[in-house]
Amino acid sequence: MFDKLDSVAARYEEISRRLMEPDVTGDPEQYASLMKEYSRLTPIVEKYRAYRTAKDACDEAREVLDESGVDREMRELAQEQLDENRAVLDQTAQELKILLLPRDPNDDKNVIVEIRGGAGGEEAALFAGVLYRMYTMYAEGLGWQCEVISANETELGGYKEICFSITGEGAYSRLKYESGVHRVQRVPETETQGRIHTSTVTVAVLPEAEEVEFELDPRDLQIDVFRSSGAGGQHVNKTSSAIRVTHLPTGMVVECQDERSQYKNKDRALKVLRARLLDIKVREQNDKIATERRLQVGTGDRSERIRTYNYPQGRVTDHRIGLTLYKLDSVLNGDLAELFDALMTFDQAEKLKSAEEA
Repeated sequence: MFDKLDSVAARYEEISRRLMEPDVTGDPEQYASLMKEYSRLTPIVEKYRAYRTAKDACDEAREVLDESGVDREMRELAQEQLDENRAVLDQTAQELKILLLPRDPNDDKNVIVEIRGGAGGEEAALFAGVLYRMYTMYAEGLGWQCEVISANETELGGYKEICFSITGEGAYSRLKYESGVHRVQRVPETETQGRIHTSTVTVAVLPEAEEVEFELDPRDLQIDVFRSSGAGGQHVNKTSSAIRVTHLPTGMVVECQDERSQYKNKDRALKVLRARLLDIKVREQNDKIATERRLQVGTGDRSERIRTYNYPQGRVTDHRIGLTLYKLDSVLNGDLAELFDALMTFDQAEKLKSAEEA
């Protein structure tokens, strides 16, 4: 581990020097790339420096304790210094192991989130709207940007399905654990006898794919133009601006009609298609590594029930890690940090255990 840390520290110093060179500062693309790597390495190097400082303090204390003729007060101070820094060494060593775990290459990407009502009809559609609000409030609290790509609304204000993008640093690293079936237990507004109903909503979180990562062959695409439907005023009914893109090899269909511009709708539809196809590719790769899939909290299996929102008890339960929080209202208002931190910590612990056993 320490050979790797020495290499990381050397690379960090090299980048630090290069960022001051005129040929780098004059090249925005190269400068941005190096800054991104510099930012990623900074917490590792800072933690390694803390480890080295604690180690030097331990060595210094041991030298005092090994000396003969040292008075009692000095020995007590040295022993105290040794004990304190041993604890720091143990903690920082563990944190360094986590920092050195292989990173998900998609962690820094923006995401496309697709929410679909499942079992429960209108009640499921209404809860799809609740989840959409929950994620957008979480994102806005971090200063991230949200943009609806397509939506199929119901008469009561829910969504049969809604697709939207979230743009922000590290968006995928936080939201990737949300893919799966979300279950809600509550008394619907339309229920006259006060009975609790159980409904489900499916969430898919896809890392946004760059064109260079997943190039679409125009020959594989069938693009149809049609008139938008639903809410939108007179303009919607007069202009054929909605786009339907069919990926012929897979039969996958993406529609987008939220923008008045045919060009913008096409661009958004292709963005969703590219993300879905990249997601399939990544999932196929993960399928080949069964042990890795078992370790990951966020397997991306959208048939897996991952969380229950129980309104009568005011609780949220994440079934993958056995965590229950009695703060339903705040969670639905976007207070997801405690849930996400717990999921990330569990995932890191499992990967660390696997790395140590290997």
